[in-house]
Formats: sequence, structure tokens, C-alpha cells
Amino acid sequence: MSLSKPVASIALLLLLPSLGVAQRVPDARLKPVPAAEWTDAHREALGARARGDDTLDVFQTCLRNVELCRNWMTFTNYILSDRSSITTRDRELLILRTGYLCRSDYEWAQHAALGLKIGLTSDELTRITRGPDAAGWSANDATLLRAADELHRDQHISDTTWQRLRQRFDERQMMDIIFTVGQYTIVSMYLNSAGVQLEKGQTGIPR
Repeated sequence: MSLSKPVASIALLLLLPSLGVAQRVPDARLKPVPAAEWTDAHREALGARARGDDTLDVFQTCLRNVELCRNWMTFTNYILSDRSSITTRDRELLILRTGYLCRSDYEWAQHAALGLKIGLTSDELTRITRGPDAAGWSANDATLLRAADELHRDQHISDTTWQRLRQRFDERQMMDIIFTVGQYTIVSMYLNSAGVQLEKGQTGIPR
């Protein structure tokens, strides 16, 4: 998920013509809590992400369990901040690959837009859907994507991939890599199962 509710993403429609729009759950199973119904506890739980009616539905829906939401936001804010030890580009590669593997349309839509803002290209977004073996990746990018694949498939980074990552990342960064994939696996499970619907004007993962 990105940090603000985006304007309709026409650029993505042009850059990624194969994007799909049908979500796995066509209607929300858990509805967002409207801003008009928020209590002080709701606003406190969301903190800076509480933006009234412009608050992303991923956060407004989380308010159905305000105590869970308050604690989850601490983790979310860490992963998405510069307190994380990995670069923004590496983070977005991991998040997008995880969202794609989890078939999370909402996650993909939010982070595809964010990825373009931080410098990923439309070709790279397409290649993320093809995985670490797609032509055009650097060895470093391919290894990072392979780690996301292995964590998704096996809940384990293989010895070979671990050794390649350790040529570039220190112990703190290795932890952030693992927990970033874990965070967005949880988020994808939540979005897919609760049926959080795409924000207005957005489209989902390439089909």
C-alpha cells in the first residue's frame, strides 16, 4: 500500500495494457469504517494515515479491529520508512513480487504506482510479474526477487540465495528483507480475504 489515496492511474493503464480489474472477492466482505464514524481511538490507531474520507480503504477496513490496527500500524510504518535498512527500490521490488505471487490486486495497484514514483520503469514492473529469471535483471535484483519467491513458496531462503544476498546485505538488512516479504504476505492475505476493493481509478495485477 502506498502513503496516500492516488488519483486515477491512467499512466498505469498506458504502461501496462494487460492489467486486470477483476478481484478475487468482487465485493468487500468487511466494509471500511467511514470517517464520520471514527472515534478518538480510530484516529489514534491510524496516526498520520488518518486522512478523513481520503484515507485508503486498507486502513479504514483495518479499523474493524482497532486494537489490531493500532499495533499493525507500528510494523507497517517501520517497513515503509527510512528506518528500514534496505533501499526504497529493493523494498518495492520485494513488495511488488510478493503482492503478485499472492494475487493481491489492491497491493499490486498501490505499489505499482509507488514503484513508478520512486524510479521503477514500466518494463521493470512487467518483469516483476515474470520473476527473477526474466531477461534484463541485474544479478542483484534477480537474487532479491528469488528470495521473495522462495519465501513465498517454501517459507525459507535457500542456502545458495542466502549466500548471494550476504555478498550485498548485512545481518540487519537480511532481517528487513525477510520481514518485508512477511509483512506483505500478511497484508495480501488480509486484502484478499476481507475483499478490500481497489481504490477508484485503479486496476489490479497483470493477468
